[in-house]
Amino acid sequence: QVQFVESGGGLVQPGGSLRLSCAGSGFQLEFYSIAWFRQGPGKEREGVACISDSDGRTYYADSTKDRFTISRDNAKNTVNLQMNNLKFEDTADYYCVAGWACSGAGLSQEYEFRGQGTQVTVAS
Repeated sequence: QVQFVESGGGLVQPGGSLRLSCAGSGFQLEFYSIAWFRQGPGKEREGVACISDSDGRTYYADSTKDRFTISRDNAKNTVNLQMNNLKFEDTADYYCVAGWACSGAGLSQEYEFRGQGTQVTVAS
């Protein structure tokens, strides 16, 4: 079965850090552009970071640039999201999506398979 398995979420105080991981099950992530999306309570879905399959370039939303870092570990078949200096507004369900190419912090065309997501809660 082709799907993502996301992990690493949790409860953290403002200013803290978390490292999310997105593992590929049934396919190799290195052949796809991968984006992390999030959806907070009452908010629209937002692309937070994307990494290209062709050249490894990375793209970030204005809200996450300089705080978040997306990276690949092809040996482990994962795409990771290091999140530093977390803010209340980063609270959301985070999940990864595969696509043809990055389009800003999102994707130009998405594949349909998904994972269960991982919840990040920033609270004092």
